[in-house]
Parts: sequence; C-alpha cells; structure tokens
Amino acid sequence: MQTLTDIGTLIISTPEICGDRPRIAGTRITVQRIVVWYKMGMSAASIVAEITHLTLAQVHAALAYYYANQEQIESDIAAEAAEYERLAAQQRAEN
Repeated sequence: MQTLTDIGTLIISTPEICGDRPRIAGTRITVQRIVVWYKMGMSAASIVAEITHLTLAQVHAALAYYYANQEQIESDIAAEAAEYERLAAQQRAEN
C-alpha cells in the first residue's frame, strides 16, 4: 500500500532557516522562490525539472500555500524587490 502524505507537513517555517520564511520541508527552497519562478512562466513540472530534488507534490503545496496566503507572500516579494533596488542604487552611487 502506498504511504499517504499529510500535505500540511510539506510547508514549514523556522526562525533559524531562511529567515522564518515558509519553505518546503527538508529544503531551503522558499515558497517565495517557487512563486517567483511560477509567475515568470515556469510550470510546476518545469520547476521540478530545474530543482530535481523536489517533487511535484511539494511544488503544488508551495503554490497552494501561496494562494492561501497571497497577500503576505506578495508583500514579502515586494519588500525583497525594494531592498534589491535600494542596494543596487547604493552600489551605483558608490561607483
């Protein structure tokens, strides 16, 4: 008989890993990273092909987590993009 997986165990957050961002359990792959790739046009299957230690179930769990917590994940993505732009501008100013 096939072992069943409780999908609630596929996404976790811990303060000491990835800054407490939700991530795929047993990895350092954040939900945010999966979402960014998905929004860039990658399918769940192509994400699995790119990160071969992930399963399709894990990627779909990350996407389900995103849709259940979309406002927070979008806020995190925007904050990271703003920080990147701030640091890039600072670097340009220093050069």
